[in-house]
Amino acid sequence: MILDLHVHTVKGGPDSNLTPDELVREARRVGLDGVCLSEHGGGWDRWEFKEFAEQNADLLLIPALEVDTEFGHIIAFGLESYVSGIHRLENLRKVVDERGGFLVSVHPFRRFFDKPPLFKSLLFKRPVPLDEAVEHEVFQVVDAIEAVNGACTLEENEFALRTARLLGKPCVGGSDAHSTHGLGCGATVFENEFDSAQGFLGELIAGRYHPTNGLLKGHSNAFEIAPD
Repeated sequence: MILDLHVHTVKGGPDSNLTPDELVREARRVGLDGVCLSEHGGGWDRWEFKEFAEQNADLLLIPALEVDTEFGHIIAFGLESYVSGIHRLENLRKVVDERGGFLVSVHPFRRFFDKPPLFKSLLFKRPVPLDEAVEHEVFQVVDAIEAVNGACTLEENEFALRTARLLGKPCVGGSDAHSTHGLGCGATVFENEFDSAQGFLGELIAGRYHPTNGLLKGHSNAFEIAPD
């Protein structure tokens, strides 16, 4: 199964112009089996989402939450709406654990390779080497790292992949789409089939998947670091 784990619609805030109906049409067109709607702040009423998912049952639609923490942006799977205090990573970890959920550090190295004074990393005050980057607290707390983000550069994604490998963390992929453009350009390929959010969480925890940047290019191979 191939799912885009990082998508935003107009339900999640003003920075997206992707409507739910456009989302499902484009997801079908590019060959996705499912999409995680990782909205900022939630955005969906639970029953509204359930009805929308049932109306589009050929796609697995999963609600999630992208949380802005002191250590960058974290997608919480298993959490559908904001809970007071989860802007602190320690609190977010506790809340998600109580729900049997899963945390992913997303686009952790966005703007990491921009030259000062344009360096605007959310996690680092200055550029650091890989052996120092892996020591960041966020990577000790989350369950996985987003190694393919459709809005990041190849260099940023490769550094995320190197970080995950050094730490022994699983990697996921998502487009971070805010419109139909690029939906599915980053995705996660799961080894096993599942048909529910609970089954999805079980496979996330088991680690049976790989990130890909190839769906729109006609393949679903694992994302790898380009040879020098």
